[in-house]
Amino acid sequence: MIPSVFNWSGGKDSALCLYQVLQEGRYSVEALLTTLSSNTRRVTMHGVRQELLERQALSLGLPLQQVLLPEETGMEAYNERMQETLLGLKAQGITHAIYGDINLEDLRQYREQQLAQADIAAVFPLWGQPTTELVREFLSLGFKAVVVCVNARLLDSSFAGRLLDESFLKELPAGVDPAGENGEFHTFAFDGPIFREPVRYSLVGKVLRTYGTTTEPDSNGLTQYDKPAYDTGFWFCDLLPT
Repeated sequence: MIPSVFNWSGGKDSALCLYQVLQEGRYSVEALLTTLSSNTRRVTMHGVRQELLERQALSLGLPLQQVLLPEETGMEAYNERMQETLLGLKAQGITHAIYGDINLEDLRQYREQQLAQADIAAVFPLWGQPTTELVREFLSLGFKAVVVCVNARLLDSSFAGRLLDESFLKELPAGVDPAGENGEFHTFAFDGPIFREPVRYSLVGKVLRTYGTTTEPDSNGLTQYDKPAYDTGFWFCDLLPT
């Protein structure tokens, strides 16, 4: 089998992609690779605690390689840190890196360019598949996930902390991708056919975090941004391992 590293976010797309890869049996997944904040020890963008990430890997029975990034890391520093990691993996015999991305072409091109510098090939098993079909496959296989982060511009705080299920999908506003492929929401997968046992957690609370240059909150309590070229407000639901 082909020695590979699996880029693991801890969410539903990663879980479904890993399931398909393991079923196919073409790639040998030598490790899960995840980026975390060195300050908060939480998964980048998902906000999931390091301990829950480690319990996921333990339940999956796979080694976990964590890349700790300083807070407010710029792209240049991020690229340098990732290149260092990729070159280390290449030296260990890794030839391929697997991603659960579905249809963001610019992100795919970026990943391929970065990997090429380390002479590692990119693999996208879910690429181009309809997101509605993928999320329903995820549920039909018996996977379970909780929504840990939502884009505050597109979804209100009530969506954070909910299970990803048919009820959640039915209540999504028009224009929101059912798999959250455009960054509308992120999840934490805690049970399913690839887990030896469920990763148990409890909901702690929700917090609105904003990033970038801000002005005063508007009448709805959400922060307005001087440069709204990208979404910078997100509701996070904190999970504690139990």
